[in-house]
Amino acid sequence: MRELTAETHLHRSDLIYPMFVAEGIDSPQEISSMPGQYQHTLDSLVKAVEEAANAGVLCVDLFGIPTHKDATGSQAWAEDGILNKGVARLRQEFGDDVLVMADTCLDEFTDHGHCGVVTEDGRVDNDPTVELYQKMAVSQARAGAHIVSPSGMMDGQISAIRDALDENGFEDVAIMAYSAKYASAFYGPFREAVDSSLKGDRKTYQQDPRNFRESIKEVELDIAEGADMVMVKPGLPYLDVLAAVAEMSTVPVASYQVSGEYAMIEAAAANGWIDRDRIIMESLSSIKRAGADQILTYYAVEVAKKL
Repeated sequence: MRELTAETHLHRSDLIYPMFVAEGIDSPQEISSMPGQYQHTLDSLVKAVEEAANAGVLCVDLFGIPTHKDATGSQAWAEDGILNKGVARLRQEFGDDVLVMADTCLDEFTDHGHCGVVTEDGRVDNDPTVELYQKMAVSQARAGAHIVSPSGMMDGQISAIRDALDENGFEDVAIMAYSAKYASAFYGPFREAVDSSLKGDRKTYQQDPRNFRESIKEVELDIAEGADMVMVKPGLPYLDVLAAVAEMSTVPVASYQVSGEYAMIEAAAANGWIDRDRIIMESLSSIKRAGADQILTYYAVEVAKKL
């Protein structure tokens, strides 16, 4: 009777699996703060995506971890950069059977760990950064990405990336915009996952966790600039924002159950304090109930198998 009358249902097609591919390793490296998640080699990445696809996961979101970083993050758009090599390898192996999304941001590639070009006085310079995002998005499209996902929260990044993709013949490459991305403490374990070089914070270009209306404005701007999908990040701490965005958005809305959310569940479960399986399903159902059309979650494969 509960199943018959349930208002919210998770589906495997809702799930997107964030994954990490690293340069300079010869075997998968488990991320200590995210048990069960790995920095992958190209070969282990293929095996993991095959497992995800067999479970019914339709899309993976790929982050790259280079061995060389510099002030502008030049490996981000290099054809032989680790992220583009990972994208190309997945397209070679899976064609269109798995949607390949690439993270379009410089933070993993810069030696200072910020999402863009940093001025001498330590400020992230918006417009030169957006020009580099254009180069990065086009390089990802050339490598075979079905979707690019600008996550740097620079002003005007969506329209600039859309123009660059279209001018280079990639009209069919979609954009998932990180539209409402907060300067959150819930990202902590992710910094380990990507070997982040960041010192300080990103409060000058990510949103204040105390603000709500700003998110609606940011989403409206991204939709007007051509975003095919928009995102609210993190997930559970921002369900009010997610619900409001889902109510007003004219495009699909995603939510990212981020590394800190994952790590807290795993740590509490390891201590026997919570029912792990029930918490996983309840948390994802809550995100879905709030209005998410897609959910980026490190539990994607596990949950897809249960579903």
